[in-house]
Amino acid sequence: MKERISLTIDEDIIRKIDLKIDGDKFRSRSHIVEFLLKKALGIKRLKKAFILAGGKGTRLRPITYEVPKPMIPVKGKPILQYHIEQLRKYGIKDIVISIGYLGNKIREYFGDGKRFGVNITYVEEQEPLGTGGALGNAKHLFNDVFIMINGDNLIDLDLDEMYESHKKNNRLITIALTAVEDPYSYGVVLLKGSKIIDFVEKPKKGTAPSNLINAGVYIIEPEILERIPENKSSIEKDVFPKLVKEGKVSGYVFAGQWFSTDSQERYEKAIKEWKGLSE
Repeated sequence: MKERISLTIDEDIIRKIDLKIDGDKFRSRSHIVEFLLKKALGIKRLKKAFILAGGKGTRLRPITYEVPKPMIPVKGKPILQYHIEQLRKYGIKDIVISIGYLGNKIREYFGDGKRFGVNITYVEEQEPLGTGGALGNAKHLFNDVFIMINGDNLIDLDLDEMYESHKKNNRLITIALTAVEDPYSYGVVLLKGSKIIDFVEKPKKGTAPSNLINAGVYIIEPEILERIPENKSSIEKDVFPKLVKEGKVSGYVFAGQWFSTDSQERYEKAIKEWKGLSE
């Protein structure tokens, strides 16, 4: 239930609020003020996170012969540590990490998470399960809305704002989207308003319907978990397209930093350009 109140606010603040009204993330002054009050008061809805950290990182060999891909360092820290610090920043301290290849090195570094101000639970893949299979392997640990992150990307975005967008659109999943200069190397996303209406995998040059790609961060309602195939599967290929056809997937476009590290060239770019998490 909501109640109407009147506020007297400085004109300069009103002007800054009005600049944020975009009809998508924020549709009115009251919507922005409510969002900012929740943030200031520490009112959180997202409480739990799931991080995919089981990949072999074959394109980064020989580095990944000895170091699991999410543990490769950028500016003195493992990539996975940046994810944990970002989640903690937004009050999400209950974290499940899916491990597989060289997973013991992730356990040894992060332990139970207390050293990093969080609580970490591990689920282990005895054999590679894919993104869908890894989530299915952990579904018993989730009974409310949660955030899922691909552990091998570097990303800096406002998780509170993304969750606000997810709530407003009232769909089963919200995917963080980022704009890239060369969408032809990725799966491109086509939006209609906030609704994702199609995925185009690695379009030919000159044919990309947009320059927006999946950034590897998702807010997921627990109903999704029952739609994941048993055993090995890809949530991107086996689950998302079906949900898109049903109109149940939103896109959240953000302008913060994003770096893929799935090749030597991209890893080198991340090392040179990553600026760390915003304050």
